[in-house]
Amino acid sequence: MTFPVVGMVGGGQLARMTHEAGIPLGIRFKLLSDTPQDSAAQVVSDVVIGDYRDLDTLREFARGCDVITFDHEHVPTEHLKALEADGIPVRPGPDALVHAQDKGVMRTKLMEIGVPCPRHRIVRDPADVAAFAAELAGGGHEVPSGKGGGGRRAGGFPVVLKTVRGGYDGKGVWVVDSEAEAAEPFRAGVPVLAEEKVDYVRELAANVVRSPHGQAVAYPVVESRQVAGVCDTVIAPAPDLDESLALRAEEMALNIAKELGVVGHLAVELFETRDGRVLVNELAMRPHNSGHWSMDGAITSQFANHVRAVLDLPLGDPRPRAPWTVMVNVLGGDYPDMYSAYLHCMARDPQLKIHMYGKDVKPGRKVGHVNTYGDDLDDVLERARHAAGYLRGTITE
Repeated sequence: MTFPVVGMVGGGQLARMTHEAGIPLGIRFKLLSDTPQDSAAQVVSDVVIGDYRDLDTLREFARGCDVITFDHEHVPTEHLKALEADGIPVRPGPDALVHAQDKGVMRTKLMEIGVPCPRHRIVRDPADVAAFAAELAGGGHEVPSGKGGGGRRAGGFPVVLKTVRGGYDGKGVWVVDSEAEAAEPFRAGVPVLAEEKVDYVRELAANVVRSPHGQAVAYPVVESRQVAGVCDTVIAPAPDLDESLALRAEEMALNIAKELGVVGHLAVELFETRDGRVLVNELAMRPHNSGHWSMDGAITSQFANHVRAVLDLPLGDPRPRAPWTVMVNVLGGDYPDMYSAYLHCMARDPQLKIHMYGKDVKPGRKVGHVNTYGDDLDDVLERARHAAGYLRGTITE
């Protein structure tokens, strides 16, 4: 029996964990990685070192692969179209992936299909940012008195500015309070998207997976807590989330996947607003940090379902195994010897699940995550935070 070969472009931790999910199924992986030291390159046997921005390199890499997928969205759209023209299945395809690559394209399409988004437009220069802020000031909306205040909420500054391509983990994003502060984003020489600064209660994420023949599954909507623009904690399911709002978010994510023709995993990052709405913040068409909890907390993880989807296999059950699962990212700090912390962490919590990425420890860098689960949310949160803090060295007892 011949098992398929999945070609994964990108050698980061998402590729590493996707490869891990394919091992029990006998799925073979071929990796296009920047360096031999990349997270996935350490564990995948068939590794090609090369530049994903070079079409000839992509074409040579694709030889012998049954399907191409990604652990990032940065491969040039025109290169993916060329691979498709060569007869190579690319999942998600370029016509879908461009909506995760280009925030301007994403906003235009989401508005076209009726998905609620923050008010926004492409801006040309700092003066245009000020004009956009003035438009917001004249377009506030009523806030019910039971939803965090009352009366008309004014628009205007502050305004969120984003480069339309290339940003992640808070990079390529600025919150500006005046025209004078708006110069920095334009220095990169790429289009800039201006958005209203949403008055939100918290950030949520709706994760769905869709296969080529249209089967789709939805994971529980989760709460995502950020620190300095980087995901710190994910709680599954999002606590105290109104059932109708959760259902609306899941349906929205499934509809986006269908309308955009997504194949594989789609993460829809959301704002839960004070006036009871959900607005789309970002899209990611690959396994996502907000879905890492599913490795230990769901019947079928996001990584396993992504593998199934790109191979057009029947999708697995996304339901949670426990009432609560918490994921906390392990960030690098001043204490590089994380392995020595295992003795304490494992002895203290035998149910703890540790996932390390094989990365050099650098301050602020995501080097792993921990998952905990159980019946009591406060207990599950405390266990995850303690383990992540002890591994980092910020907790010593």
